[in-house]
Amino acid sequence: METSALRVFADEKPRPQRGRNAFGTRNLLSFPDADAQTLSIRAKALAFSDPRSARLLDHIERIARSDASALIVGETGTGKELVARHIHACSERGGPFVAVNCGAFSETLIEAELFGHEAGVYTGATQARPGWFEAAQGGTLFLDEIGDLPLAMQVKLLRVLQERQVVRLGSRQALAVDVRVIAATNVELTRAIEARHFRADLFYRLNVATIALPPLRERSGDILPIAEHFAARYGRRLGFESVRIGAGASRALLAHDWPGNIRELENAIHFALIVCCDGVIEAADLNLRSRTSAALAEAPTAEPAESALFAGLAREIGKFMHNPPDNLFRQIEKLLVGIALRECGGNQVHTARLLGISRNTLRTLLRRDGLN
Repeated sequence: METSALRVFADEKPRPQRGRNAFGTRNLLSFPDADAQTLSIRAKALAFSDPRSARLLDHIERIARSDASALIVGETGTGKELVARHIHACSERGGPFVAVNCGAFSETLIEAELFGHEAGVYTGATQARPGWFEAAQGGTLFLDEIGDLPLAMQVKLLRVLQERQVVRLGSRQALAVDVRVIAATNVELTRAIEARHFRADLFYRLNVATIALPPLRERSGDILPIAEHFAARYGRRLGFESVRIGAGASRALLAHDWPGNIRELENAIHFALIVCCDGVIEAADLNLRSRTSAALAEAPTAEPAESALFAGLAREIGKFMHNPPDNLFRQIEKLLVGIALRECGGNQVHTARLLGISRNTLRTLLRRDGLN
């Protein structure tokens, strides 16, 4: 049985599909039964069309050929589970792929879920039950959101990784397990270690092979292939004979910063197909909240230069994300308002119009940041 916390695929080796799309690339991973997947799977397609992503795919497949533990780091919705599945599919392991959300269980239940339990060990335990490690025997255990694992369980997980044995709750007999562990997190574990929320020894045990999965905004070459994939899939479900993403919509998709990553992109395309006309997605159908996206969509003649400028700006801002200063958003907002005010010669009406905000909002920002 599949739950939001545990997904076991024991019948056959799960191989994410790799196929051609409208952009002529085969480097796109998706679930063979994506329509049947639950909403707990935050990213249902992952492309490797961007040059940065193509290099990452080579790195992933080299790691897959080994049997080393791996740690996948990336924001929510970037496709960490798809990467884990691809590692398993490219490996020589013939057992099942088991995906577990470490933050989905209470601290009192997590040990029994992870290592199993014997009958009668606690109220309601009417029969013995294997844990996740036993379920993944011969295969791969994917521990999602590993940063949410309680400290007490981190010690026990470390011992299992070192000794390759588990002991069910209520038992004294150790059971040998042959399981490859792949962990994933959307938090910076080094900071969690400094805050004493995560054990350094477990981090080094898991971090044998690291895969840093960039957010969607940093691999713009993947946006349109993924969008085309979702457009084709939802178009079929909605009965469209053909689906096309218009030029303005493409510009809007490329300009948006995608804080929700691939999951947000999927939702945007799904919504657009519901409201669009004749299977053609226009910029207005996407309902993106990015003012930058709307501005680019309405100014096709400025596309190449402005796209390059925004891409460069995104790269520069992205550098702050590795070691962000305090109040990063507020500092960037203050900088933007100050530059706009200077460019408009101190005229608040023109500044507000340039930024696409009301004059009252501008005045609030000016007072807050001492820019009057």
